[in-house]
Amino acid sequence: MSLNLEHNIRPCLAIFDLDETLIAADSASLWTTFLVNNQLASSSLEQQEAEMMQAYKKGKLDMESYMHKTLAPLVGKTEQEISTLVTRFIEEYISSAVYSDAINRIEWHKKRGDEIIIVSASSEHLVKPIAKKLGVSHCIAINLETINGVYTGKTRGVLSYREGKITRIESWLAEQSQYFRHYYGYSDSINDLPLLKFVQKPFAVNPDPALALHAQMNEWTIMDWRHDNNILR
Repeated sequence: MSLNLEHNIRPCLAIFDLDETLIAADSASLWTTFLVNNQLASSSLEQQEAEMMQAYKKGKLDMESYMHKTLAPLVGKTEQEISTLVTRFIEEYISSAVYSDAINRIEWHKKRGDEIIIVSASSEHLVKPIAKKLGVSHCIAINLETINGVYTGKTRGVLSYREGKITRIESWLAEQSQYFRHYYGYSDSINDLPLLKFVQKPFAVNPDPALALHAQMNEWTIMDWRHDNNILR
């Protein structure tokens, strides 16, 4: 191995899911509630979203359909309009939901010199600013289509959901100028089984029943995280 390649190797890459892993909630669901509460979406959307999330928890969500319905309130709005709303949303709904143990784990990786990335099946208009709030500079999320800075309600590219997360991670890795000795992976959901199988060091964080069973059978570490309501305030 060349000296230059050795110089570009960092200890590890830590890959974190976002919803129900770093935060004690689903950011997309909370966003829908925020829109309804601010009269930017109908109350029926909140009910539809809740029903679709039940399918998600069973690993049976049609993500294309979910995105089509939940992105409808963004259609015709500018990126700046949505960004302003998301800033309020994070302060009112997300800051109090962050696991203090998640912040501690992120800091643990930073002290080791590891690279950190959040990979989420939520939309980029939410994930990017939340990642920034958490002090994480890299993230992968579902990309949204805009035309002249206006949201169309459509997605772009491969959806970062289930196996799609691996496709997106591999594309991101191919673009990096550094290599990693090991990958850590953190998630709560059976939907992220492909992700946790992809890494060398998988961690099931507050896992759902299906993931908990899989983690126990494969002797993966199970982590019980809690949060402080004022962690990011």
